[in-house]
Amino acid sequence: MMQRGELPPPPGTPPTEIRKKKKGIKKLFVRLKRSGSTQIASDDEEAPMGFQRGGRLRATAGARLGWSRDIKSNGDIDMPFAKWDTDQVAAWLHELGLSQYVSMCRVSVKNGATLLEASPQTLYSELGVKNPLHRKKLLLALQAISKNEKDKMGELDYTWVTRWLDDIGLPQYKDSFHEARVDGRMLNFLTVDDLLSLKVTSALHHISIMRGIQCLRLNHFNPNCLRRRPTDEVWPIMMEPYESGAEVMLWSNHRVMEWLRSVDLAEYAPNLRGSGVHGALMVLEPRFLADTLAALLCIPPTKTLLRRHLNTHFVSLVTSECQAEKREIERLPTFVPLNSLAKIKPKKRAFTRKKRGGEDEDYLCPFDTPLPSSMKLDGVINGASTTNKVPSYLTEVRSTDMVHKQRDEINQDVQTQKHSQAIVYRIIPCI
Repeated sequence: MMQRGELPPPPGTPPTEIRKKKKGIKKLFVRLKRSGSTQIASDDEEAPMGFQRGGRLRATAGARLGWSRDIKSNGDIDMPFAKWDTDQVAAWLHELGLSQYVSMCRVSVKNGATLLEASPQTLYSELGVKNPLHRKKLLLALQAISKNEKDKMGELDYTWVTRWLDDIGLPQYKDSFHEARVDGRMLNFLTVDDLLSLKVTSALHHISIMRGIQCLRLNHFNPNCLRRRPTDEVWPIMMEPYESGAEVMLWSNHRVMEWLRSVDLAEYAPNLRGSGVHGALMVLEPRFLADTLAALLCIPPTKTLLRRHLNTHFVSLVTSECQAEKREIERLPTFVPLNSLAKIKPKKRAFTRKKRGGEDEDYLCPFDTPLPSSMKLDGVINGASTTNKVPSYLTEVRSTDMVHKQRDEINQDVQTQKHSQAIVYRIIPCI
């Protein structure tokens, strides 16, 4: 039956076509009613658009799209951090890589002063920062802002740290470091407990990261200080060692593999992937010997000629003076050789209060770590740097969830003078 106001179909139209047209008109009115507008979207626009290769969205832009409309950039802000409003503080958290706490920040933080006065317990309860490494990152950044000191390590974000792990030969920890948002400032104040929470339990890998941090300090946290490719070097053609090992200290893991290929050990070079061997470990670590490198390369002890060949080139690389110091350390009765199978276990801490004497004992790379006496670097005297001093906001970190305490600058100067007199290597036993 025809409805009122409906035009009759043209003569000769089959009954099935009439029913299709009625359904199509009914479907049209249903769409208009649901959308609430006179514009009808096509079926392709209604379907959710997923990621397509070559599409409009980049794969790396997914985490930033949710905040691109609400958060402003803090690049042109000249006012003190304490006077920042909630939106500016939220944008600063997003720049740090802590965007998951932005929603709680908009509710609990009124201005920058509120965040500066926050304690670790407040960050846990009010902002919901339950990850202890995230709390440490936030506290260190707030301390740097409160002291109004610009440091190079603060410019190295967590994405740079993941690339740095590739350079020192430990790419297997990139996911855990990226999840914890470890940046350059956290590297400088990294503790053994922090590494254990990042699932780094190998003693050799602990020492590898320690020497990598020491190399960054000596180069003032220059992001481009490491050498990843062989340059125009005259060695080993002229068979002259590098001057004082300072150039070898900057070698990345890939550069060490290139050196192995140049000394006819190309078949063993791939064994260094994921081993944590880099130039700073070879030069700065007194317990890293040619035998240690041979064991990491999986050269059998029965191949004595091959090991002797490696030892000759290793001594030429790190200089004979540095090798002599390594031999002196090896003769000590307390010497413990490096072993790739040794593991670090967390210390059983007592409930008694510790003395104030050794604040740097728990740091992975203590600030008084000496250099080999054979190395000659500008601004370094007996292993203590004169240009890269310990910052005045040196923190006392016993574990990742404790308060970072500010130290007096006068006490820091006295401690630095005491540490500068150290000449003998500090031996770190494997636990």
